[in-house]
Amino acid sequence: MDLLSGLELGLVTALQPSNLLYAFVGVILGQAIGVLPGIGAMTAISLLLPITFYLGPTQSLIMLGGIYYGSQYGGAIASILLRVPGTPTAIVTCLEGYPMARRGEAGKALKLSAIASFFGSTVGMVIVLLGALPLARFALNFTAAEYFSIMLLGLVGASVMCSGSAVRALSMTVLGLLLGLVGTDVNTGVYRFVPHDAFADGISMVAMAMGIFGVAELLNNVGAASKAFVDPNGLGRPTAFSWRELRRLSRAAWRGSLIGSVLGALPGTGAAIATFISYAAERRISKHPEEFGSGRPEGLVAPEAANNAGAITAFIPTLTLGIPGDPVMALMLGAMIINGVTPGPGVITEHPELFWGVIVSFLIGNLILLVLNLPLIRLWVRFLSIPYWALYPIVLICLVVGVYSFRNSIADVYTTLAFGLIGVLMARLSFPPAPLLLGFILGPMLEENLRRAMLLYDGDLTIFFTRPLSAVFMVATLALLAIPAVAALRRATGGRRRLASELGGDEL
Repeated sequence: MDLLSGLELGLVTALQPSNLLYAFVGVILGQAIGVLPGIGAMTAISLLLPITFYLGPTQSLIMLGGIYYGSQYGGAIASILLRVPGTPTAIVTCLEGYPMARRGEAGKALKLSAIASFFGSTVGMVIVLLGALPLARFALNFTAAEYFSIMLLGLVGASVMCSGSAVRALSMTVLGLLLGLVGTDVNTGVYRFVPHDAFADGISMVAMAMGIFGVAELLNNVGAASKAFVDPNGLGRPTAFSWRELRRLSRAAWRGSLIGSVLGALPGTGAAIATFISYAAERRISKHPEEFGSGRPEGLVAPEAANNAGAITAFIPTLTLGIPGDPVMALMLGAMIINGVTPGPGVITEHPELFWGVIVSFLIGNLILLVLNLPLIRLWVRFLSIPYWALYPIVLICLVVGVYSFRNSIADVYTTLAFGLIGVLMARLSFPPAPLLLGFILGPMLEENLRRAMLLYDGDLTIFFTRPLSAVFMVATLALLAIPAVAALRRATGGRRRLASELGGDEL
């Protein structure tokens, strides 16, 4: 079946009234879940998976897919307005979206987020249509060595490009890697650094994210309990973009979409690492990198586009190879198997209405989200006029409920509060929280692929530099590590010259 015939079949399938209804229900439910701190698409899809027994495979994937990318929109809303990321992909959104909200540009941030999300999803859908099979074949070239190298590049890149001290960012990344070791070793079943049986499965990512971002923000603003979040008089002003700004932001959206599309198509990476890499790339190429972290719009647009593009292209390995890229995709895989569809390259030929119908439904679902979100921006922004004393207790209750419901563990609630205190201390000492969480998320996957590579290649570390793709990623990592070293050397050399000049000599 050629592309035009596939698109025609996809439109016919996606525009059926029942499929439209499930797409609408999925995206609305997904956005509502994304706004609630700590719930996330994973929990929602897990709860709704039994419903797929009573639905067809196409309807199941359309609804579950709508929940998945709908939650990406909702997560951005909570991150921008309250600095409460419910998912790893929403963490980077906090870095620029929240400062924009604090200076009275919440409406602009939400509009940019919605448009960038739609743009990224559209680019991801086009790439899926045009390159699902080629990208799937390319992904087969990735072994454990390549996965380790690209994850290491993502960790180092996000740390070095982080605003502030690169040394402090790298130290937070290392701390995140160490915290990721807590739990049961997947190979031996031995407990590692487990202080209590409640942590046998490791520290909850949701608890950590809610703590160092959400609870820490609440504690940092305790003294402002009688004030509104921002001046309510500036909330309803219209958002205007200059032509120059639109050109700059469109380039950022393209870069983020391409990064997210490629990384989303690789099994095991997903959209989370794409958001960090796209943010690091924008900061690296920016003429004003020092402004990142204080509300730079392209630092919001690129990760949001990468996030949604990666969420769409993550279906490539799931549908064409039967390899889920993350736990959410594993649930999608389960929904297909429940309905008697065997994931793999035969899906496109044996179930064309499923493949093409689901892909076209992504565009329809994202159109629904865009149409709904743009008019509702003023409503979302009005939440910021609520005083702290009324708004933040509600947020704290939602945090606790969301964290507890993720694993039904009271220990996770205490962990959230503990990381909230740690987040306050980090803010006071100017240690960035994002590298800590990125190291924690990617740490277990980094370790797993390192150990797998060592087993496959008899402990030969040179394999990371002899395989071409892996070598490219490793060289890029070393180049990024050299950046802070060169900067420190320049500062030291400049200091010696200034001192020599003051003493009247040529050089010390």
